[in-house]
Amino acid sequence: MLQKIRISPQDNVAVVLEDNLCGVPRGHKIALCDIKKGEAIIKYGQPIGHATTDIKKDEHVHTHNVKTDLSGVLEYIYTPEKSPVEPVESKETFSAFVRKDGRVGIRNHIFIVPTVGCVNALARNLAAKINASLPCGSVDRAIALEHPYGCSQLGADHALTRTMLGDLVKHPNSGGTLVVGLGCENNTIGEFKSSLGDYDSERIKFLVAQDVGDELAEGEKLLRELVATAKNDVKTAVPISKLVVGLKCGGSDGLSGVTANPMLGRFSDYLLSRGGTAILSEVPEMFGAEKLLFNRCRSKELFEKCVKMINDFKNYFLSHGEPVGENPSPGNKAGGITTLEDKSLGCTQKSGLSPVSGCLNCGETVVERGLNLLSGPGNDLVASTLLAAAGAHLILFTTGRGTPFGTVIPTIKVSTNSDLAKRKPHWIDFNAGALLESAPEEVDKLFREKVFVIVNGEKCANERNGDENIAIFKDGVTL
Repeated sequence: MLQKIRISPQDNVAVVLEDNLCGVPRGHKIALCDIKKGEAIIKYGQPIGHATTDIKKDEHVHTHNVKTDLSGVLEYIYTPEKSPVEPVESKETFSAFVRKDGRVGIRNHIFIVPTVGCVNALARNLAAKINASLPCGSVDRAIALEHPYGCSQLGADHALTRTMLGDLVKHPNSGGTLVVGLGCENNTIGEFKSSLGDYDSERIKFLVAQDVGDELAEGEKLLRELVATAKNDVKTAVPISKLVVGLKCGGSDGLSGVTANPMLGRFSDYLLSRGGTAILSEVPEMFGAEKLLFNRCRSKELFEKCVKMINDFKNYFLSHGEPVGENPSPGNKAGGITTLEDKSLGCTQKSGLSPVSGCLNCGETVVERGLNLLSGPGNDLVASTLLAAAGAHLILFTTGRGTPFGTVIPTIKVSTNSDLAKRKPHWIDFNAGALLESAPEEVDKLFREKVFVIVNGEKCANERNGDENIAIFKDGVTL
C-alpha cells in the first residue's frame, strides 16, 4: 500500500495514507519540498492557502503553519472549458413508480407533513399507528417530516418553509401525502393548498387538527385512504436518464478528496453522460474552488447566475460579521483538512467533469437535466433537505469521520477509508477506502452496482436505522 499520494503534479504537498509516516496522521499533509513563509500551499493543483512560516520538506502541513487566502466577494471572468464527458447511447433502466406528472419515484412512502411544528407529535403518532398495520402491497412505510417552523416566521423564511414543504409534499418518492395543520399558524392549510398549484387530490389529503374532534382518528382515516390508493402502485422499468441524485459530504477527512469524492464524480459523469441529473449543493464548500465550476457553465448567462449564487452566499456570511473562510469543523481539521479551500477543492470532486447545466435557488426544483448547482449551506441536514426538495431521488453522501445521518430520501453513506467501514458497518453502505488497495475501475463498478441495487428497492443504512429527518434553512426573525 502507498504511504502517501501526490494528487496533482503541481502539488507541493502529499496526503499521508498511513498513520505514523513522519509522525503525521493519515489524511494529513506533508511538504514535498521546502516551502517559504508566504508561499502558496498547492493541493489538487490549486492553492489551498499560504504558509505562515517556513516549512521544511517532510514536515506536517496543517492549521499550525497554513492560513486561508479567502476574503470577500470577487469578480470573475467567464473562461469556458470543453468538458471531456461525451454523451453515451444507453438502454440502461431502473425500476420506479411512474407518477401522474410524469416524474418517477424510487420509493412508495406515505409522507405526513406538518404545516407547523406544533403538530409534530400528531404526525409522529399517526406514522407509528399506520406503520403498525400496513397491508401487503407496494407501500414502503409512513414517515413524519417533523420540523420546528411554519409559524412565527416572516418574509423570506416563511415563504421558504412553505415552498420546501410543498416540494416534499409532491416529491415523487411519496405515493401519498397527508398534510397536517393546527389551524392558527401562519402557514394555514388554505394558503398552503394555494401554493401547491395543481396536485393529485387522490394522493394528497389535508387535516386541520383544531377543526375535528379526534384528530388522531381522523388522520388515521385519511391515511388509510392514501394507503388504499398507493398499495396497488406497480414499479416499471424506466430509462436511467430519469434518475436524479444529490451529491453531499459530511464529516469529511483528508481522504475525502482522494477516494470517495472523486468516485462520486466518476459516478456523476457516468449518469450525466446517459442523460441523468446530479445536484451539487453546499455553497460555502465551493468557496476557493468555484472557478473550476464556473468555467464548466454551458452559457455566460448561467455563469453569471452561478457567480451571483456564490457572492450572495459570501455576503450572507459577511452580513452576520462572519469571515467567509471559517468553515472546516473540528472533525474536519482532525481528519486533515486545513483550510476552506482544501475542503472545497475536495468537496467539488463530487461533481466530476461534466458541464454545469443549471443553477437553483433554495426551494427550487430541478428542471435542467445534467449537473445543477443548488444554493444552500453545508450543514448536513439542511443541505440534504434542500437536495430532496429539489427533486433528488437519493443522496450519495461521503464521510471520513462517520455519521448515522440520513434524510427522507435514501442517503447512501460512502466511507473514505476502510477503517471507518469496518468500525461502523451499520452506518456505511459502501467503502471507497478500497480505492487505495484495488483498481479504480473495479471499485467504481461495484459502487454503481450498489447504487442501483438501492435505487431498485434495497434499503440503505439510514432507512434501516430510521434516520430520516428534515431541516429547513432559516435566516430571519422568529417572532
